[in-house]
Amino acid sequence: MKTARGPTRSEPGGLDVTIQRISTLRGLPTNAAMRGWIEHTLRRCRREASLTVRIVDVREGAALNRRWRGKQGATNVLSFPMTGLEAVAPALLGDIVLCAPVLKIEAAAQRKTIAAHCAHLLVHGTLHLLGYDHVRARAAATMEHLETELLAELEFPDPYAERP
Repeated sequence: MKTARGPTRSEPGGLDVTIQRISTLRGLPTNAAMRGWIEHTLRRCRREASLTVRIVDVREGAALNRRWRGKQGATNVLSFPMTGLEAVAPALLGDIVLCAPVLKIEAAAQRKTIAAHCAHLLVHGTLHLLGYDHVRARAAATMEHLETELLAELEFPDPYAERP
């Protein structure tokens, strides 16, 4: 298993983001860029947080989507919030899984840069780990607004704006 080189603790203030690159697909943003986007999101709510991002290929993405969501095929991002350990590991948020091939296909189809789409999926997945959801309309509007705001702060366009 490949994991990020160098220290996984990216900030002495208690934000710990580990990145595992299982996919061999090239052209994705650097680990440092991905950590930065996640840390920017986390700083809104937490001083201490630990999570892992696993970047996978279609086979693993589809297997996880089938097992945990009962859906066929790979999806772009999955979030696995950690629950039940708050008393012993309050900083542990959970895991985010990005399917690299799906991410690249979607970015091209939506006429977005890979970096912009990756940043959006990581912000989205991190917000899920922080307890946000988009099941109900009001919660979805809140989450989308926060995603748009965070991405603008990171100098990325609104992911929900219409593309030509």
